[in-house]
Amino acid sequence: MVTPAFPLRLGTRESPLALTQAHMVRGALCTAHGWSEDSVAIVPITTSGDRIQDRALAEVGGKALWTKELDLALGEDRIDFAVHSMKDVETVRPAEIAIAAMLERADVRDRLIGAESIESIPRGGRVGTSSPRRAAQMLRLRPDLETVLFRGNVGTRLARIERGEADATLLAAAGLDRLGHPSTGTAISADVMLPAPAQGAIGIECLGDRTELLAMLGAIDHAPTHACVSAERRLLARLGADCRSPVAALAIIADGVLRIRAEILSPAGEHISEGETQADPGDLQAIDALGDMLLAHASPTLRALFTG
Repeated sequence: MVTPAFPLRLGTRESPLALTQAHMVRGALCTAHGWSEDSVAIVPITTSGDRIQDRALAEVGGKALWTKELDLALGEDRIDFAVHSMKDVETVRPAEIAIAAMLERADVRDRLIGAESIESIPRGGRVGTSSPRRAAQMLRLRPDLETVLFRGNVGTRLARIERGEADATLLAAAGLDRLGHPSTGTAISADVMLPAPAQGAIGIECLGDRTELLAMLGAIDHAPTHACVSAERRLLARLGADCRSPVAALAIIADGVLRIRAEILSPAGEHISEGETQADPGDLQAIDALGDMLLAHASPTLRALFTG
């Protein structure tokens, strides 16, 4: 067991959004424990995902491009804990790393940038996105549209729309809000476009044997968010989904009951399987059953994308 030494070192990606989220985590910890701000030192780390911007994630290593450098820093004791957008964390994590806490989830919706509504995008228009889920959902709603690869941070993608490189793009409302753009774009109801699993959630990880640190981080854990995001990630695991897989899911807890809606789509949106279930939070069998049902009800073409 390693006793934490101050200042605690918080690892983060170097993007403006990641740094903002790191400051949120530091602020939450200092408030919870009565610490001064210098009790947590923010350590920016450049990830492969930040360096490689001209190709889709699936072509160059998947979601691990956002986490592997931070995982290495944890293992080499260069940082004590790390902050992540949970949407960007691969489903299967190294056994030695634990998800210690999640902050309360923010707005889960997507926002449409560049057009007032999905219907108002010009016929045959171009929608910039690097998300298979967003591309599939947009093409299901508007088969006439063309999707083009948009990588980069929030500022980069907003600038690309300003330059006219696409007619519209989609960004997470939570990220826009955190970066001070609360009125940018048009929010799309989750009933129209179900969000990505874990969208809007910030997670904190550390080595699983750091018991004292785990207890410190646990003080800022928002249990309902943790339960909902864990359910969504469990569904991803059951489906065998990866960064190529168009999957949407959203869990909420009301009156002590977890309700999760989910859908899987083909890349062009012409095939879809959707469903929902209710269960006690932490009921993994119910989540697994939902994943099995989605695959059972999928067309052979769609099922093959997930089962090989």
